[in-house]
Amino acid sequence: MLEVISAAERPEVSVVIPCRNEEANAALIAAAVIEQIEGMTSSLEIIFIDNASTDRTVDVIRGLCARDPRIRLIVNSRNFGQMRSPTHGIYAAHGKAVIGMCADFQDPPALLPEFIRRWRAGTPIVLGVRQSEKSGAVLNAVRELSYLLQKTFGDYQTIPNATGFGLYERKVVEAIKAMNEPEPFFRGLLVETGFDIETIAYARPPRGGGKSNNNFFTLLDFALNGLAGSSKKLLRAPLYVAFFMGLLTLFCLGGAVFAAIFGRSVQLWLFAAAIEAQFCMIFAFFGLIGVQIKLISERTRNQALVLERERVNFPPES
Repeated sequence: MLEVISAAERPEVSVVIPCRNEEANAALIAAAVIEQIEGMTSSLEIIFIDNASTDRTVDVIRGLCARDPRIRLIVNSRNFGQMRSPTHGIYAAHGKAVIGMCADFQDPPALLPEFIRRWRAGTPIVLGVRQSEKSGAVLNAVRELSYLLQKTFGDYQTIPNATGFGLYERKVVEAIKAMNEPEPFFRGLLVETGFDIETIAYARPPRGGGKSNNNFFTLLDFALNGLAGSSKKLLRAPLYVAFFMGLLTLFCLGGAVFAAIFGRSVQLWLFAAAIEAQFCMIFAFFGLIGVQIKLISERTRNQALVLERERVNFPPES
């Protein structure tokens, strides 16, 4: 059963807001989006897609839907991750232009009018780019490493510090949807389409209420998915082993430097570093082969990005 909606019935702008445990932010972000966009267009929809929240997020959004038919809700049957769930929400949008943003105010709603102005001027993709990341040294190092690996080995270049916050014209969304990626690295796929992209730099504001779902391991997982395209469970394990072997290699090289400074033998340190570096490369090689095999498997299954538990305020099916 497919939703039937004509081009004339399409809202001009859809705003897709993925969420998980955002009961403190859901109503506030909806109000902020409406405040910024309502004066620019009378044709608007806001789609929340909930990724298995354990708090009252779904109840809060249901209340918003009851009061405003422009607000819609998709509830996933389980947590499908930070790639699949937001992309599914974007595919479900009907707008001639689709805006993707987070629920926690780290993507500033004040940029939305400028996104729309640039799109109306003819730019099919407009992305916000963070001027800096307020993260710890380790997270920043992992982030920079992922950009370096993508630049060196990727088939196309991603835009550093572009998180996917931005506007995408309908033709861009349809082009990405046709790629049928099982683990869609959406901000990379935007570049892969070849459509023109404009960027707007912004300072990352503080997070709103609630607690971030991201930590070191979720961000590392996201970076590995972006590089490899897709990976699951044990097939991803060699990449984690390679990462930690790389850290051990750096530790041993540091030990060799200190040993040389204090007049001690460096041979054992260098020998250990050489062994660990070899294991690092071996595990990285097998890990990347494994995730590519998994990608082939997912594509042959033609698996849905997410399974929905319910939809609220969407057009009737036909």
